[in-house]
Amino acid sequence: MVHALSTWLLVAGFLGAGLFNAIGTSGTQSDFARRGYPRWWGILTGGLEIVSAILIALPVSRIVGLTLGAIIIAAAVLTVLRHRDFSHLAPLGGFVALIALAATL
Repeated sequence: MVHALSTWLLVAGFLGAGLFNAIGTSGTQSDFARRGYPRWWGILTGGLEIVSAILIALPVSRIVGLTLGAIIIAAAVLTVLRHRDFSHLAPLGGFVALIALAATL
């Protein structure tokens, strides 16, 4: 039960974050620009998050999706730490916990 719940929460989380980043509201675009990323970075990040969600949803590609998701979250954590934007660590920690649960159970 915990495994299935963590898996589907990850799918929803990555899909939601991916759509949010790919659509690129003005606030999202300014956050990426403030951190030194090019304008298209949000679209790339969002696309990778959506791909990760799809891969996690399919049992045959779940490990690949979890790996891609872990790489995305690791990059986000490094960015947040580098820019000392610690308010973003809590949601990222949630993703880390869900990835760990989905990968080990």
